[in-house]
Amino acid sequence: MDWKNQVVLITGGTGSFGKKFTKALLEEKQPKKIIIFSRDELKQHEMQMGGYNHESLRYFIGDIRDRERLVRAMHGVDIVVHAAALKQVPACEYNPMEAIKTNIMGTANVVEAALDAGVKKVMTISTDKAVSPANLYGATKLAAEKLTIQSNAYAAGSATRYSCVRYGNVVGSRGSVVPLFLKQRASGKVTITDDRMTRFWLSLDQGVRFVIDCIEQMEGGEVFVPKIPSTKVIDLARAISPDADVDIIGIRPGEKLHEMLISEDEARHTVELEKMFVVQPAEATWFGYEWQSKGKLLEDNFHYSSDNNTEWLDVEGIKKFISPFEELFAQGKLEG
Repeated sequence: MDWKNQVVLITGGTGSFGKKFTKALLEEKQPKKIIIFSRDELKQHEMQMGGYNHESLRYFIGDIRDRERLVRAMHGVDIVVHAAALKQVPACEYNPMEAIKTNIMGTANVVEAALDAGVKKVMTISTDKAVSPANLYGATKLAAEKLTIQSNAYAAGSATRYSCVRYGNVVGSRGSVVPLFLKQRASGKVTITDDRMTRFWLSLDQGVRFVIDCIEQMEGGEVFVPKIPSTKVIDLARAISPDADVDIIGIRPGEKLHEMLISEDEARHTVELEKMFVVQPAEATWFGYEWQSKGKLLEDNFHYSSDNNTEWLDVEGIKKFISPFEELFAQGKLEG
């Protein structure tokens, strides 16, 4: 795939993922144009002043709730990376209609505007919380996945193709537990909700690389899931603050003990490759089934959850993962 002739639009482009993704494209792929689409003028200004002022960059103020603005922004666009979302679980629980308007209706606007504009590829960024969701955030992301994948039914006669990437917790991203534990370390006490809790983990750089690879390989209709390690949250706390007391405060509403990236039902139409799983469309007859020749089908009763993972990070492994964030925290540059 030749990125140099592509025009790329990133919804939520000023977020942690959007900035890292933009940096990787500028340094390695040099697309013809990158459009940063987001609703916050201050974050766009800060992004520009922070070194993101390349001649190929364009900044569009807009909200994914505004379909007309999306249609205008997508004029001449080849690839859309849809990363805009309300993602804080407590905020989504407290403001349910806002989560629905952004994560579900906003995604509907993105996929429809892309079809109308003749965009070639749309990749929606999803989360492990979309699998068997226990909170509204997860439910809205499940709906966003369904909207994205099923939109291939409308697009089958056109050039537009839709796929999703689904992965676990991103170490050090906005709202993650790593900045929280680093802040709590000074008090000599860290809080976790349950000492049995496990999570999937990957770095922001890993997530960006995976999305780029999947855009290059997508046929349309797939949900791409990387093979990534699990960690025990209590081990994460010990890695960040080995001498601190651990206070178990109880599991919060909508929080799971363990996250899942592939459910048992999805596994029946999932293909395993060396570094990822590809969830094929369940019933659709359009496209997305070429993966069976590239990998192997999964065994009956398979599911991919953070507690049955074959790859784990121990305390020493976690320390290597979080060392860059230790430095950023010490410099006062880590976003909470």
